[in-house]
Amino acid sequence: MVATMTHRLQLLLDEERYQRVAEIAREQHTSVAEVIRGAIDRGLGTTAARRAAAARAILAAEPMDVPEDPADLKREIDEMHDHRVP
Repeated sequence: MVATMTHRLQLLLDEERYQRVAEIAREQHTSVAEVIRGAIDRGLGTTAARRAAAARAILAAEPMDVPEDPADLKREIDEMHDHRVP
């Protein structure tokens, strides 16, 4: 499936970064834009990939004690939110 490019982006790079990207593009016989799109895909992942990774992390988490009363659980969560460091 070929994606239709619908958004134009202007990106300024310093010389060193541009040379790194351009070298990869030459090695892969592709465009600088394609190298950058690939880096975005690898760095940010797709929504489906992020969701799958989150699900794996949840399923791999150690069991923890949870209050039986939902009101107690809500209060515990609210307290955790109140004590977060900005």
